[in-house]
Amino acid sequence: MMKRNLIIFFFLFAVIALIYFFTQEKSEQKTQALRFVSLAWQERSIATNLSIVKEWNNQHPEKQVEYIQGTWNSAHDYLITAFETGDVPDIFHYESSVIIDYAMRGYLTDLAPYITIGMKDDILDVAWATVTRPNGEVSGIPFLIESLVVLYNKSLFEKAGITPPSIENPWSWDDLRKAAITLTKDTNGDNIIDQYGAGIGLRNSANIIMNTSISFGGSFFRKENDHFVVKVKDEEKKLLQTIVDMIYKDKSISPASVGESGAGMIPGFFSGKYAMLVGIGSWARQQLVENAPKDFAWGVMPPLKAKTQMYGVSTQTLSIPKKSKRTKEAMMFIDFMLDSKNTARLALDDWMIPARKSCLDMQEFKDTLGNWDITCSAVNTLGVGPWLGAPGYVEWKSRVANPVLQELFAGRISVNEAAERIEHESNIVLSRYKKRGEVW
Repeated sequence: MMKRNLIIFFFLFAVIALIYFFTQEKSEQKTQALRFVSLAWQERSIATNLSIVKEWNNQHPEKQVEYIQGTWNSAHDYLITAFETGDVPDIFHYESSVIIDYAMRGYLTDLAPYITIGMKDDILDVAWATVTRPNGEVSGIPFLIESLVVLYNKSLFEKAGITPPSIENPWSWDDLRKAAITLTKDTNGDNIIDQYGAGIGLRNSANIIMNTSISFGGSFFRKENDHFVVKVKDEEKKLLQTIVDMIYKDKSISPASVGESGAGMIPGFFSGKYAMLVGIGSWARQQLVENAPKDFAWGVMPPLKAKTQMYGVSTQTLSIPKKSKRTKEAMMFIDFMLDSKNTARLALDDWMIPARKSCLDMQEFKDTLGNWDITCSAVNTLGVGPWLGAPGYVEWKSRVANPVLQELFAGRISVNEAAERIEHESNIVLSRYKKRGEVW
């Protein structure tokens, strides 16, 4: 009898425990907010992100979203730690070249099964290509397209009698170089150049060089026997030599470019020190609209031509970690945040090209005010560089490309020396990933 009572007791205890467990889990799921890490950094963009989260929370009291403000400088380290420990956000904002690496390492949820037909059809194919693996897995949802632009000082162009290019008649790099030489001057007669034709942020130049190399017919990364190798051929060398010659031969690119970021050169652009800013992100237009001196007139050039007008594309994305336990709810929020209306808001506030076709059809992205018309026309000249699928690309960029290019543009090594070092050091890095069996 006692044995029977014990059995009944333990049975009832187990039932109660299970009921408690599932009730508790359900309760936690109801109350625990989805964690969303945003990398918005401009004041208006942060405000828009917060506004979208607030709108969602008002409409979904049982699926609340907690907004977490991240930074571009610390995002990578934070996410790697989160992936390894399991303490992951449910949604995070990053950029395509990095999340591809995360996908190959098994950190991300494949979002392909969750993408609606409406979203699939409305987002540009070139944007999807930045986040889609050959096996069809989708590592993130692209929503903003980063493009490199050339900004120019209209007043200095008029004084020099230079007609800026148009969408119909874009400049070549030779045209840019000629104009930069003309615009480089000693304005006060002290034998010191105080107005340079161009400035270009070369402190961490890998992104600029990689994306621009496509227009020269290069790509640095090539596939051999199903694995990536780095080759610096004549096409890549021509781009590097052009920039070096403009710094040291023509003296038309300011030597200060070597130690500055694009953003760091904006004050010099305002003061007339640089007649053009080359290879700066389209986001910089916001800085000009909000901070330029009164009556400062500026414009945007269409992409420069080399062999072609084609440039590498990078997108900003929203992804879901594989260790998130609330994938469906997270994707519901992404669908909401990245609908056509909200994507347009985010693009306008970040001064980037929206990834949705329906947004590009809006009048806001065709306006001459803020040079949106010229900026958005660049979508027709964007392609995917092969490095986006290269295992080890993120490490390569920080350990090889940026340091060697820094030495090159500082005048410490020649283009040929830089090419030899990039090839040698690159393939040492890539070989480690090859040995680990990481493939695209």
